[in-house]
Amino acid sequence: MSMSMPTAAATASWPLAAAMGDVDQQPLPLFLRPLVLHGVSTAAHLLLALSVAVRLVFAASIHHRKEPSAAAARGAGFRWCRLAVRTTWALAASEVFLAVYSLVSWYLESNSGGGAGWGAPDAVADQADAVSRAVAWLLLAAYLQLEYRSRGEERFPAPLRLWWSLFLLLSVLALAVHAATGLQYKLPVPALSWARDAVSVLAGAVLLVAGFSAERGAVGGSASEEPLLNDAREAAAENDTVDASMFTSAGFLSFLTFSWMWPLLAVGHRKTLDIDDVPELDHGDSVAGVLPLFKANLEALTGDGSAGQKVTAFKLTRALVRTMWWHIAVTALYAMIYSLAIYVGPYLIDSLVHYLNGDERYASKGKLLVVTFIAAKVFECLSQRHWFFRLQQAGIRTRSALVSVVYQKGLSLSSSSRQSRSSGEMINIISVDADRVGLFSWFMHDLWLVPLQVSLALFILYSTLGIASLAALGVTVIVMLATVVPMQMQEKFQEKLMGSKDVRMKATSEILRNMRILKLQGWEMKFLSKIIDLRKTEESWLKKYLYTSTVATFVFWGAPTFVAVVTFGACMLLGIPLESGKVLSALATFRVLQEPIYTLPDMISMFIQTKVSLDRIASFLCLEELPMDAVQRLPSGNSDVAVEVSNGCFSWDASSEVPTLNDLNFQARQGMHVAVCGTVGSGKSSLLSCILGEMPKLSGEVKTCGTMAYVSQSAWIQSGKIQENILFGKEMDSEKYDRVLESCSLKKDLEILPFGDETVIGERGINLSGGQKQRIQIARALYQDADIYLFDDPFSAVDAHTGSHLFKECLLGALGSKTVVYVTHQIEFLPAADLILVMKGGRIAQAGKYNEILGSGEELMELVGAHQDALTALDVIDVANGGSEAFSSSGAASLSRSLSSAEEKDKQNGSEDVGKVQSGQLVQEEEREKGRVGFWVYWKYLTLAYGGALVPFVLIAQILFQVLQIASNYWMAWASPVSKDAEPPVSMSRLIYVFVALAGASSMCILARALFLVTAAYKTATMLFDKMHMSIFRAPMSFFDSTPSGRILNRASADQSEVDTTIAEFMGSVAFSIIQLVGIIAVMSQVAWQVFVIFVPLTVACFWCQRYYIDTARELQRLVGVHKAPIIQHFAESITGSVTIRSFGKENQFVSTNSHLMDTFSRPKFYNAASREWLCFRLDMLSCLTFAFSLIFLISLPTGLIDPAIAGLAVTYGLNLNTLQTSVVWYLCSLENRIISVERILQYISIPEEPPLSVSGDKLSYNWPSEGEIQLHNLHVRYAPQLPFVLKGLTFTFPGAMKTGIVGRTGSGKSTLIQALFRIVDPTIGRILVDGVDICTIGLHDLRSRLSIIPQDPTMFEGTIRSNLDPLGEYNDDQIWEALDNCQLGDEVRKKELKLDSPVIENGENWSVGQRQLVCLGRVTLKRTKILVLDEATASVDTATDNLIQKTLQENFSEATVITIAHRITSVLDSDMVLLLDNGVAVERDTPAKLLEDKSSLFSKLVAEYTMRATHT
Repeated sequence: MSMSMPTAAATASWPLAAAMGDVDQQPLPLFLRPLVLHGVSTAAHLLLALSVAVRLVFAASIHHRKEPSAAAARGAGFRWCRLAVRTTWALAASEVFLAVYSLVSWYLESNSGGGAGWGAPDAVADQADAVSRAVAWLLLAAYLQLEYRSRGEERFPAPLRLWWSLFLLLSVLALAVHAATGLQYKLPVPALSWARDAVSVLAGAVLLVAGFSAERGAVGGSASEEPLLNDAREAAAENDTVDASMFTSAGFLSFLTFSWMWPLLAVGHRKTLDIDDVPELDHGDSVAGVLPLFKANLEALTGDGSAGQKVTAFKLTRALVRTMWWHIAVTALYAMIYSLAIYVGPYLIDSLVHYLNGDERYASKGKLLVVTFIAAKVFECLSQRHWFFRLQQAGIRTRSALVSVVYQKGLSLSSSSRQSRSSGEMINIISVDADRVGLFSWFMHDLWLVPLQVSLALFILYSTLGIASLAALGVTVIVMLATVVPMQMQEKFQEKLMGSKDVRMKATSEILRNMRILKLQGWEMKFLSKIIDLRKTEESWLKKYLYTSTVATFVFWGAPTFVAVVTFGACMLLGIPLESGKVLSALATFRVLQEPIYTLPDMISMFIQTKVSLDRIASFLCLEELPMDAVQRLPSGNSDVAVEVSNGCFSWDASSEVPTLNDLNFQARQGMHVAVCGTVGSGKSSLLSCILGEMPKLSGEVKTCGTMAYVSQSAWIQSGKIQENILFGKEMDSEKYDRVLESCSLKKDLEILPFGDETVIGERGINLSGGQKQRIQIARALYQDADIYLFDDPFSAVDAHTGSHLFKECLLGALGSKTVVYVTHQIEFLPAADLILVMKGGRIAQAGKYNEILGSGEELMELVGAHQDALTALDVIDVANGGSEAFSSSGAASLSRSLSSAEEKDKQNGSEDVGKVQSGQLVQEEEREKGRVGFWVYWKYLTLAYGGALVPFVLIAQILFQVLQIASNYWMAWASPVSKDAEPPVSMSRLIYVFVALAGASSMCILARALFLVTAAYKTATMLFDKMHMSIFRAPMSFFDSTPSGRILNRASADQSEVDTTIAEFMGSVAFSIIQLVGIIAVMSQVAWQVFVIFVPLTVACFWCQRYYIDTARELQRLVGVHKAPIIQHFAESITGSVTIRSFGKENQFVSTNSHLMDTFSRPKFYNAASREWLCFRLDMLSCLTFAFSLIFLISLPTGLIDPAIAGLAVTYGLNLNTLQTSVVWYLCSLENRIISVERILQYISIPEEPPLSVSGDKLSYNWPSEGEIQLHNLHVRYAPQLPFVLKGLTFTFPGAMKTGIVGRTGSGKSTLIQALFRIVDPTIGRILVDGVDICTIGLHDLRSRLSIIPQDPTMFEGTIRSNLDPLGEYNDDQIWEALDNCQLGDEVRKKELKLDSPVIENGENWSVGQRQLVCLGRVTLKRTKILVLDEATASVDTATDNLIQKTLQENFSEATVITIAHRITSVLDSDMVLLLDNGVAVERDTPAKLLEDKSSLFSKLVAEYTMRATHT
């Protein structure tokens, strides 16, 4: 063995063969010799290969007999098995690569005559080892794929785990031998051996961990995971579909190349994807998979029971890390591989330039350099793609976990907690904050990656430029520190921006809920200006945020140039010679160094934003929950007493000195009916709240026995089908269901609705009348078949006939044997009660049976006296004698027949879309565009601000930057000598000065570009916001009836956020990356124009992939957008109805619905991420081909044919080719996905408008209407062209200055008539004249500002008493106080510390429903118009308060035309005229007295029934 040292050192195929022949060297001990090492390894691997081969043959022979184990029921062990299989495939691939490389190198060496051929025992042993390893690991990978992936096995046999232990031991030994050989014996160990050692040790460690962890997981499962997930896993097993296993059961190659996405992409290419086409999630990505684990981890960190009190952002983060640790670990590995791979190119460029220059030292290394370049590129691409995919998967899981936890918390909040947070704030937590924490997964590794990448860069710079690299380090640190100030400013601006967005969303949410009342009052423009003012505050922070980001952009785009200038300047000062190879290596390193420097501001900004979001989520999770022990709940049958309150003291406000309820003592036995009555604000609803456990208990004891059902005063209806609302999660029992519908008088209503009980109800029951909503609520309670029923005055919203029917059929009939506690204002319902509680000032003033307490105190006498006063108006009928007899059963039957004619929907679909009307349902699935996003959307966006004038400036600045940057690099490559011996073309100082000038100019271009872009972005966002909101506020009421507010809020929050901060950035990035790509190809073609031969077809292939992908991706992104709104809407509905949900014990049902909605949202999001990686992987591989072709072409050219420096420059730029080619397509696709936000906003900008608010020309006289006479001429009204008429040829005159009552059964057209008067819906045929003026010829505000209305649902807005009474600020304090005194609220407001500035919280929830109604009365007494409409205005107040209201109206509106729609007949008895409507037709019209004289009139029958109920109930 006489091989010389240089040859041996150059030989990579057998490590130490050459060294053995050097006589001067100290001989190696036997156990360190390669022959022994490779011999042992070869024997072990051959034995493994033989065993596995036999096992494979055996497995194949019994394959048809062995059924796959339940693939769906994959436990904790399965995840480890999957890891082991993939690791084995990766190891097999690397062993094959190393074996091929080793054999090829050996062959080339032996052919050149420098090698020892097969004669060298060490060489033979090395080759045998390489081949045996490759064969053995390939066989093992195939075996594992068959046994543990295809068949779902979950544990590895002991021999396999023993082999992995042995393999790790052998790998560590080999590493130790090579270390000893190199360090102690000073013998060269080739890079190939080190590479094999590194791969083997890493793979061996992973396999060993996976093997033993899979054993534990298969035997018992992880303690935290197994018990919690069993049920979910069994359910998944039952419903397992082929789709569900698309990702889960992907083979190694399919997983590696994302080929498992082909089936979905093929479907998306053929047709427009729908949510049903999107496969199910892997169990681990669903809420059922991730939530139990996250909750267990959070509870472990926050302690038991009182977890809510201890949640902090830090603990929340730790719980998330514990839950996602697997993804964090695997993405860290991918990120590490990627970071190492990207620096291989810059490190080797100097060697490539030397090779191209004909340097003898590198003469035989051309092919090795090319292979290394390409291998590094492939590893870079693979690791980056899987890194990004797993990050997004972790983000989806994080979001699901957080939204689910926040939802569950929202359901259990106490009343004070609920009042402390507005629904807008809570919605922002799930729509913005949870999203942001999910997005943070992109940045989670940057904390350690940035230092690692900077260190690698400095290592390369030190190896090329020596001591000058310290200057690079110094300037890099300075640049990074320079970002601290702008980043701190951005954090502050971000927080302020989010805070102001919260306030705006809260106001928007409230306005959308109450849009009907705003339109009726003509206030919508005032409230729009309120939103615009809030947006102006938000815009001031947005502007600061955006302009601060330009400073950051400038610093970071300029950073690589700045670092280069300082480093090369240091070289000049220190006299370090600059050769072109070193310069190019440094420039390539600076370019890669851009990534950590670019990443840093985003990372800091994202850290800040995520911290803010985590703090907000944590503070929400810390809110006080409803105490579980406030009520002692016993199971059914455990006690004779159904409800008992002893010494109860309760208060809504714990800090208040006067409790809301005091000294409560009462008992309701099983089957008792308890009535609760009292004046407005006496504590009736609060009494029910304390029984439900909703009200904070200061002292005392509350016990209940049995299940509960609750009917609230303000109806809470879910959007969805009527049937779903009634069943409320119970199974359908047809007989029981029919009985319930009959009891609640719902049969007739359902017959009229287009789809019966399948009709979809709009948000908050918007397409149902108040009476229908209450009856559906009662039906929901009856169907639950509970033991205790709590009714909070549900009869006030229905007419007298229906109220009487409900009381008899429901309370006395269906619930005759149940315990019922009912609040009522109707005195006629009191005698039927077993116990009456009369409330006054938060105490039970009287308690007992009706006759017992009637004479024993004045409280009940006051109420009954007021009721009797109302009945005296009926003296015209001899109630005691003929009246009741006349109202015989036949009379009742005829009345029922005549009054129960078809009930029309009071509020039908607005006809902005014919398709919607034809499909019949009011609320349609959210509209989404199909196919490509139209070019007009991009054009509209680009040209909105300044007519698109800034766009050319942005592009010119970017092109100039690119040209100047290429020029500066070209100058450095050309002007530097190729080697030490060559003569430099220019002096060192000129070299640096020209470079500085070019670099400085390019940096200024970046600053200009950033400023132009931000200016255009800000202006466009502002204009889109203003146009959309103007369009929404000017939309007709039908738009709001058929559009859930969640959809509008989604556009105003999530879509507007995209427009505010990201879309312009993405649009810029598309243009910038295309300009950079053109620059790279231009530089590469300078050296080898032949690159176009492969670049053109590969670019065509890239765009084919992009077009194939975008069909699916675009629809997936749209599905993500469409399925976000239902989560927000369901959350908002659940918060509003949390009292009802808890009272029925349906929390689990609602949590389950939320989980389903979350998974439906996550599905398109997950597959969208996977499809993007599918595309990027293919683009990366095509770019690698272009790069590989260029490199092979360069090394195959004869030496000296091309300038090595320029060739090196081409390679430097080529290193970025794959990144840029991918980023062009990625940015294009991302932009197309995000531009959908603009498309959705533009959709709402083009909503059809209402008629004009004011009409120029003939001005109305200032005192119009002076008479107040209203004439209806042949009035036909319908809600859409395809729908039937609701009012059918109505001709009637409401005399001026007189009081007219409108009566009729629910659905007879009463509310529609009022809507026509206010032009909420315009007449189809006929006219309405007010004082001779056709109302359709004047502006909406001109009309609505001259009319007043007290609506059916009393509405108060967040603000103060003053802003609620006088939103437009038209009256002084004296006038407001007078109005308050008129509506009986003056004393109540004077008691409050802040008087007129007393706060009103969201929805006016700190005021009772009756008090809210009185505020509405105060508004009209303040306005004092000539025409007043009362739409069932006194439904929520007791009879005594009602009488006071009537007196107030008589005093204040004696000269006005008053139109009353009333359920209480007494409200219209003192009218001058009565109009009785039935099925949209005027059946009777006359004075009450005349109608009552005619015993056959429908009106007299209606009155007779009311009196009979009032006296004989």
